[in-house]
Amino acid sequence: MGPSDGDTGQRRRSALVERETTETKISLRLTLDGTGRARVATGIGFFDHMLELLTRHGGFDLEVEADGDLETGPHHTVEDVAICLGQALEQAWGDKWGVSRYASIHLPMDEALVLVVLDLSGRPLLVSDVALPPGSIGGFDTDLLQEFMQALVNNARVTLHVRSLSGTNAHHLVEAVFKGVGRALAEASRVSSPAGGVPSTKGML
Repeated sequence: MGPSDGDTGQRRRSALVERETTETKISLRLTLDGTGRARVATGIGFFDHMLELLTRHGGFDLEVEADGDLETGPHHTVEDVAICLGQALEQAWGDKWGVSRYASIHLPMDEALVLVVLDLSGRPLLVSDVALPPGSIGGFDTDLLQEFMQALVNNARVTLHVRSLSGTNAHHLVEAVFKGVGRALAEASRVSSPAGGVPSTKGML
């Protein structure tokens, strides 16, 4: 595929993903080349805030409506939103013509500092080392950070390394990760060479 049909300057990089199971019903719309606008309603206040931060720092537009079985806990909703977001990202990237592909971000949040490194590789792999104490933040269990990132990686088909370099406050650490992933997505998705093809010697990602 070449510039005539794969050039991101000639198409709208967006996707609509809908997912319905016995546990959740989700509609998610993503526009990569947006303004950082988020309209999110998952029923989990802290998770909504994290998705808003991800969107703002990612520079894309995101709409999420999620109806999940929150009476059993937030796990299914968080994971299924991540699945939909990952699928939407992969669809919006298309053949990844001209994208930067890589990103490396250090993101501070008060005493917390995280490193996020991203490759739009087409190969799903998560390496995560974030020291979070067990507990819940506004209805969001801290162990769901790992679940969200794993589902996102699996469905976006990217390589993602996330590491906490310092930090003691769980809220700050989780917020730093979401902001860092947003910044990394913005950088890696940026069309840096519209006429330069796919950034891989294989000719595809």
